[in-house]
Amino acid sequence: MENSQYKLLVVDDDVGVRQSLVTYLEDSGFVVYDASDAVAGIALFNDILPDLVITDLSMPHTDGLTFLQQIHNILPSAPVIVISGAGVMGDVVRALRLGATDYLIKPIVDMEVLVYAVHKSLERSRLLVENQLYRIELEEVNTQLKRHIAVLEQDQRAGHFVQQSMLPVSPFYAGDYICNYKVVPSLYLSGDCIDYAFIKQRYYAFYLADVSGHGSAPAFVTIWLKNLVAQLVRLKQVLVQFDSESDALIELLSVINSELIDMGINNHLTIVIGILDTHTDTLFYIVAGHLPLPVLLDQGKARYLTGSGKPIGLFEQAQWQVQKQALSDHSFSLILFSDGILELIETKNITEKEQVLLELVEQTEGSLDKMSDHFKLGEATKLPDDVAMLSIRKVVDPC
Repeated sequence: MENSQYKLLVVDDDVGVRQSLVTYLEDSGFVVYDASDAVAGIALFNDILPDLVITDLSMPHTDGLTFLQQIHNILPSAPVIVISGAGVMGDVVRALRLGATDYLIKPIVDMEVLVYAVHKSLERSRLLVENQLYRIELEEVNTQLKRHIAVLEQDQRAGHFVQQSMLPVSPFYAGDYICNYKVVPSLYLSGDCIDYAFIKQRYYAFYLADVSGHGSAPAFVTIWLKNLVAQLVRLKQVLVQFDSESDALIELLSVINSELIDMGINNHLTIVIGILDTHTDTLFYIVAGHLPLPVLLDQGKARYLTGSGKPIGLFEQAQWQVQKQALSDHSFSLILFSDGILELIETKNITEKEQVLLELVEQTEGSLDKMSDHFKLGEATKLPDDVAMLSIRKVVDPC
């Protein structure tokens, strides 16, 4: 604010000192009122309610300390600068304890020191007022939150029920293949999303998506994603009538990316999406900004598949590369994880976390139940992030 928007009150019984203060402050742009003693000062204070008071401590009849107390009885937040002689420092200490915001020693040789003290006290007063208003607003918000918390919890439970009801059947059997999953939310609702389907009695189509953020917004995106993919498969025959597996995956991701950007929300998602041809044991997949990478467990050894690409919902012209992986004609497991699994591994380095995860897959033989037991997911009351695991396992009878 400009100095001209501030009203100052100067109270001093010394006419020369008072006039020099008033003149300099007016020349600095302030609106200045003055009084010769505390009685006149209180009357003027009540009349104009100044933004700041400058008062001498040594005045006849009513001293500056009493005047200061009277001011704070009327308006406790009013900033006051006291002026005293060098020999009355005890009164200065008492004035500061009574709420004075600053003090100056007579004579004031450099008037810029006075202007600086005025600005500093006004700024401090402004911050105190803002903090008080903030506390009042915060109390009002907290009151409203307390009123609605029961309703919000009910909504969360309802949302959790909807999410659970939309998950696919687990385990799901198709020929030599078994598909199962686990989704453990960190809160009521999960930002992780899993789905799969067996198409044309040949193709296993699947995805694991992780929506950014926590709470209701990511959960709603997972529900939207499930419905959108279902509509694309059912109405547009994406993933059903395709010329190539690669074209089908690219078309599906392009539509999801475009739709999510058009929604104009602040959530994006990472995803691993793929098609497994059970006749040729060939895997086609896309990794869109997702970690950890898919894990292939074959003959007891686990390794990460390759793949990289931009997340969904951030870049309008994003492009993705379809990876192709030949699979064994004997038993193997393809396992996908959301990045919440890495949060449960107690090492700081991401490379070490990924190596520990590979070793765990080998130790548990790719069993989601054993991995869940290892991390005590069934007992966890609070997780740092949602955890999702998806397994597509081929089981071949050696006989």
